[in-house]
Amino acid sequence: MIGSPAPSEAAPYYFTYIKRVAGENIHAVLAAQLEETLALCAGISEQQSLHRYAAGKWSMRQALNHITDTERVFAFRALWFARGFDGPLPAFDQEIATSRAEADDVPWTAHTEEFRRVRLATISLFEAMPPSAWARAGIASDNRFTVRALAYIIAGHLDHHLALLRERWL
Repeated sequence: MIGSPAPSEAAPYYFTYIKRVAGENIHAVLAAQLEETLALCAGISEQQSLHRYAAGKWSMRQALNHITDTERVFAFRALWFARGFDGPLPAFDQEIATSRAEADDVPWTAHTEEFRRVRLATISLFEAMPPSAWARAGIASDNRFTVRALAYIIAGHLDHHLALLRERWL
């Protein structure tokens, strides 16, 4: 049961990300994004990674840290719901997470490697997902999500931020 999520599988806001994912094979998308992201990151120097495109905006290091943190959160939600836990999960506040990560103190190469490892774990999670789990759902941040929607949100969220990285930082 893989394929694009139906409108009932996530709150309307999250379709901002889901609609960015082309195709029905989320496994192929996640793997292709890994290669694309690593290639893009390899072309960014340590100094460039500290750049902010405007006052008060995140550096590239903070943005990549945010991408990685968010992927972890959404992958955990997918695992939680796939395994049949029905307790609601709390919200994830990106501003709190970003302010406490001290991402600018971590080398760009370390951020890139951390993203690589997290994405490989995400790919592994979804590749091992039993067919029956994709339709399972739960509540997080007071919104209903299916496991399938979460996989697409992870991919769409990365695509969104890579587009911003190219447009605003590079």
